Amino acid sequence: MITCLMVGSVSIFSQNDKKGFTIDDQRKISNLMNAITAYYVDTINNEQLVETAIVAMLKDLDPHSVYIPKKEVERVNEPLEGSFDGIGIQFQMFEDTLLVVQTIAGCPSAKVGILPGDRIIYVENELIAGVKKQNTDILNLLRGQRGTEVIVKVKRSGERNLLIFNIIRDKIPIYSVDAKYMVSPTIGYIKINSFGANTLSEFNDALDTLKKQGMTSLILSLQGNGGGYLDAAIDLADAFLGDKRLLVYTQGLHMPRRDALATSKGNFEKNKLIILVDEFSASASEIVSGAVQDWDRGLIIGRRTFGKGLVQRQLPLIDGSMIRLTVARYYTPSGRCIQKPYKGDVDYAKDIMDRYEHGEMQHADSIHLADSLKYTTLVNKRAVYGGGGIMPDVFVPLDTTYNTQFYRILVGRGVVNRLYLTYLQENREQLKKLYPDFISYKNNFEIPQTLLDNLLERASDLKIEFNKSEYEKSLPIIKIQLKALIAGDLWTTNEFYQIIDKVNDSLQKAINILQTKGQYENLLEK
Repeated sequence: MITCLMVGSVSIFSQNDKKGFTIDDQRKISNLMNAITAYYVDTINNEQLVETAIVAMLKDLDPHSVYIPKKEVERVNEPLEGSFDGIGIQFQMFEDTLLVVQTIAGCPSAKVGILPGDRIIYVENELIAGVKKQNTDILNLLRGQRGTEVIVKVKRSGERNLLIFNIIRDKIPIYSVDAKYMVSPTIGYIKINSFGANTLSEFNDALDTLKKQGMTSLILSLQGNGGGYLDAAIDLADAFLGDKRLLVYTQGLHMPRRDALATSKGNFEKNKLIILVDEFSASASEIVSGAVQDWDRGLIIGRRTFGKGLVQRQLPLIDGSMIRLTVARYYTPSGRCIQKPYKGDVDYAKDIMDRYEHGEMQHADSIHLADSLKYTTLVNKRAVYGGGGIMPDVFVPLDTTYNTQFYRILVGRGVVNRLYLTYLQENREQLKKLYPDFISYKNNFEIPQTLLDNLLERASDLKIEFNKSEYEKSLPIIKIQLKALIAGDLWTTNEFYQIIDKVNDSLQKAINILQTKGQYENLLEK
């Protein structure tokens, strides 16, 4: 079994490889540092210079080998580990004020009575409103060791004076599963945003919930999922594939081949499965979709994935800092290495934009892959390709129907976001009375015209040039986005996705395939 390479910790000084840096190499670097210290014209920051050198060396290797400063080590794994110490709020900076968007149920802020819509003005007597503080600075004030106290002063609508709350920090959970709901009486939908320590348990809970609601077919969304722990991807793939089937293997110059095999623990090995991917699905997402595709276990729908087939190991340095170093490539069960070519940082970063400009996002036939990258699946002998991401079985073009420059500017300048926050501040209690549950909101709530009028007024205030035809073209997505944002604030991200997924073309395509008799089976047999 492959161990978790993202969190493995080994001493980099214990390696003794004849092909490593020679004594002369090490002396050369040491001589350079001594010369700079002895002769450079100005005072230098030795620590910063060393860090700059480390960053430059790693940058020359590949785009995923990186340096992590000591002060960032503790937080770098928070999204993967599944928790951090804090007060348990989701917030946004709104007109230079910290606005509480949501409190996490059962967490410290909710326990003391902080409510969505509250504005935090002071943290430990330090004014944070109207002083243009960065989000990271505010996070530093609110986060702290579990069990410690932080005092905040809050402005609440309808209250003349600031409210004072003494909050005891605690462990705050971070979730991998964004959404889980039934899209039809028999089709369930689960969206996973990353692969962390708790991903499998969250997935299993979601799966059990949907099975109790009658699910027989599953659509799993890995859209926008940039990856995470290798072990978490292996565990998830294991849920879909039978005992002893190869899930993935890793191999590198200094790492012999290691195979990860499925066990008999899988709890969704038989029923229909569709995985949704896009150009931002990477790494662990590609492991899961590659294994499912290679074994003809389910369909992959969407667009070509990112193409990250490199495995990193975190290695501690002597001062408590860390490097995340690429140590191997991973391969799908058919033998595909799906790492896209690396010709330098600039080209690598531009790859997604290049795909768009070359027409790949709109037309599947614009993708040209060499025959040398062709493989066959292990059961039905379908053609699949390596060399740059997972190619979907069913291509779904990027939807540009509503995407206008006017809409992009509205979103980019924060107009849509600020609009819904202001609307909620003024109408939260009324909305709760009118729509006591999500179903009534989903079926009956319509974006009022006054809200759209306010949208255009805000755009005018920001001197955003109005374009009537572009506005009318983008109006449907503006309404859906506003409705989804309001739902996510009144309830959770699960409800947000139930609204916004109406314009998720890949999801709608998957539903159509599952509901069309024989189509799922025919596509798997091609």
